[in-house]
Amino acid sequence: MKKILLSFPLMFIVSLVYAQDVSVNYANSITSDDLKSHLEILASDALEGRETGERGQKMAAAYIKHQFRTDGLEPLVATECGASYLQTFDLVTMNMANSWIKVDEKSYTNFKDFIYAGTNSFKAPQKSKLVFVGEGSAADFNAIPIKGKNVLLYCDGDQADRDKVAKAAKNAGAIHVFIVPDTEAKFKEALGKYKLYGSGRLRFPIKEEELSSPYFVISPTMGVEILNTKEDKVQSALEKSKHGKYASLIKIKSQEITFNIHYDVNHIPTENVLGIIPGTDKKDEYIIVTAHYDHIGKDGDEINNGADDDGSGTSAVLEMAQAFAHAKADGHGPRRSVIFMTVSGEEKGLLGSNYYVTHPVIPLESTITNLNIDMIGRIDPAHESNPNYVYLIGSDKLSTTLHKVSKQINAKYSGLELDYTYNADNDPNRFYYRSDHYNFAKNNIPVIFYFNGTHADYHKPTDTVEKIDFELLEKRTRLIFHTAWEIANREGRITVDVIQEKSN
Repeated sequence: MKKILLSFPLMFIVSLVYAQDVSVNYANSITSDDLKSHLEILASDALEGRETGERGQKMAAAYIKHQFRTDGLEPLVATECGASYLQTFDLVTMNMANSWIKVDEKSYTNFKDFIYAGTNSFKAPQKSKLVFVGEGSAADFNAIPIKGKNVLLYCDGDQADRDKVAKAAKNAGAIHVFIVPDTEAKFKEALGKYKLYGSGRLRFPIKEEELSSPYFVISPTMGVEILNTKEDKVQSALEKSKHGKYASLIKIKSQEITFNIHYDVNHIPTENVLGIIPGTDKKDEYIIVTAHYDHIGKDGDEINNGADDDGSGTSAVLEMAQAFAHAKADGHGPRRSVIFMTVSGEEKGLLGSNYYVTHPVIPLESTITNLNIDMIGRIDPAHESNPNYVYLIGSDKLSTTLHKVSKQINAKYSGLELDYTYNADNDPNRFYYRSDHYNFAKNNIPVIFYFNGTHADYHKPTDTVEKIDFELLEKRTRLIFHTAWEIANREGRITVDVIQEKSN
């Protein structure tokens, strides 16, 4: 009995060393040669820049699915035909086919001369005079009958204010609402934002409830023309209406205008690719490792291969998944389940990860951490003299434990400089909000975003395989592997202990 007690500490130490050696052995299976083999396929010209919904993206999805299946990951997505590696979802583009406003035979074009902040097509062109209702306050709507009318009003706020006043006008009975920002500069600012997020952009199909308050935004110049008067008279009437005097407002009569909105809707299917390494005694807790495998496609005949963005992260996911799968096959599987997911639609607005968190294949409350990898194969200008680094973003935003674990694992296995420059709350680049981890963080799931920073080839045809530093890519991937291994196997789960203010 005494001998057994004396030998127990030694046995415990040996088991710890063995466990450590096991993780190192599997981390060492992640090699620069294997990473390069994956990337030479993912960032090849044959995949045409992997634009969401296009042939090259489908080819990349098929390659990732094949790798997951070959390496022994299990499919996770329930379908009518059984479990699948693919989480499919629909996106749409909505292109303006025949949308205009005519004032006194002069024609104006949507997303150029005006903005239609809505997504529903008209059945036929509309013809109407507009009722001028000042700034659209509750008092204005009470003083001027607008039920069943098309109205024009001025709003000196931002998009949220315009949304609010348009909805109020609809609730008061207006049919169509035309809103004039108080300055040309504000109109141009709104025009720029709607051009970015408007016609032709990939998005999720519009739900019926989102069509409740569409409205037009027109410039002050166009507003005065429709009202068929002068700017000073408009401003005088607006000022008097603030004091309950509506006579000047009511006297201003608009010209008859004709307007039409029509969208051509194109449905584009795409898919996230998922595989799982089931855990053992803590299998109902999940770590999700993500990277986006889409890129921006082609510019004419030039291909944006996206070797770094995010072929590097996708290759890292494939190598890590294989390492975990081999560990599982050898009897060293993780205690917690690990999901490896490559997402589509990141370049179109984090759409794939957005779809996942709104249609999770396992409960979000069971997901304890997301490790997101987006561009880890290059060196940015700030680190040319010291390339042994990686940027970490978000590690301390929700969990101090995750942050500590991350630092300890790096010190133990990798010795990289962990650069938190872009983690600052006042970072003007706002990278924390610009990759797929953010959709998990919004759902109170602790995250780490691994990133090498931007470079001159970002979103250009020159982001190619030969510019990747594969030894550095190997080192960074092994760091992420060790971090995932620790989170998957430690006794205590990663928990949220930081209150994060929401931002967009």
